[in-house]
Formats: sequence, structure tokens, C-alpha cells
Amino acid sequence: MLNLDFARANVKSLIFDQAVLEGISTTFRQTEIILENGKVAGVTPSDIQKIVNLKHAWEFILDKDIIAAKSDYYLLSHLARLVNEGLYEYGGRIRSVPVTIGGTHYTPPIPMEPDVKERIALRIEAEDTRPIDTAIDLCLYCMKTQIFNDGNKRASILLANHYLIGKGEGLLVIPEIQVSEFRTLLIAYYEGTDEERIRKFLRDECWRRF
Repeated sequence: MLNLDFARANVKSLIFDQAVLEGISTTFRQTEIILENGKVAGVTPSDIQKIVNLKHAWEFILDKDIIAAKSDYYLLSHLARLVNEGLYEYGGRIRSVPVTIGGTHYTPPIPMEPDVKERIALRIEAEDTRPIDTAIDLCLYCMKTQIFNDGNKRASILLANHYLIGKGEGLLVIPEIQVSEFRTLLIAYYEGTDEERIRKFLRDECWRRF
């Protein structure tokens, strides 16, 4: 419950940082106005929709009943549906077409639902792993697999936070000033080089504890 209070108190900042990671160029104040249902000039409708969707997704996982649920494939799919609402039809449906990722030659294979379910479950059930490391593994696996056609980073970070908050272990957030470094490390991770470095970065720079 203390972790829930911690997340609720910081939710505007969490959404702002996630928006920056998505390439949305709003200031914190503009993001705050959008979250309060205000009007902001010069921001595209799609960017506004992404911010509003993040608000709804955070509200969803910060419900005291939802936070007690398992951080599984079904929850991830619902989070993907929320972040893609109004932007992409069937946003929570597993990807069935090839995708490319900018900045890398890595092409993720088309995911198979039973395999995705099993891999997420195995990460959650790893008893000898610290909660922060499990959350990082969940986040990176979902990003690299590109389970959905869009919104994978948003849904992955939300799933990781759902897991961490449920364990009372803080939050996982890529700060605005660290986004550029994270993107560089993520490309290296996609290509299978220096995988431990991004895990260390997420533990040292992105793990917020209360």
C-alpha cells in the first residue's frame, strides 16, 4: 500500500518520462495540463491521445485490486490495449505481421502466443531472482519480442511496474535525461551485444525506491 501511495504521488512525472521515451516533445507543464483535461496548443492529437492513454493505463494498474493480480500475459495484453486506444485497432492482440525497428538490423520473429505466455510466466516464477531483476527481465523481453504491433515499450514498462509495485519494491522509470543513453543500450540489447550493461543501467539509474 505504501508503494501504491508512492506511485500515485509521482504518477504525473512517470507519465511525462514515458512520453519523452516515446518521442513526445511536450514539456512537463504541457503534459500536466493534458492529464488535467486541459487544452495545449501545438501538440498533435496522436501525442495527446498517447498521454491520455498512459494516464488510463497507470490508473488501471494503481487500483488496489488490480495490483494484487498476476503480472502475466493477459495483463500485458490489456495494458497494450489501453496504450493503443484510439490509435491502433486491436491494440492488445498479439502481432501477426513482420515489423522492423529503427536504428538496428535486428528483426524480431513473429511471436507465438503459447511461447510468450510461457516465457513471461517463467520470469515471474523464478524464485531465486530479486524482484527488480525479474521486473527488468520482463520489461526487456517484452520490448525485444515486440509482442504487439505498437506500444510495446509503453506496455512493457507498465507491466514491470505492476510487478514491482505488487512486491513493494519501488518503480522502474527511464528518466528524461537518460532516455538517449537508454535507447543506445536498447539497440545493443536487441543486437545481442553487451546485454548486462542495459540491466545494470536500469538497476542503477531507473530504479526508484521510497
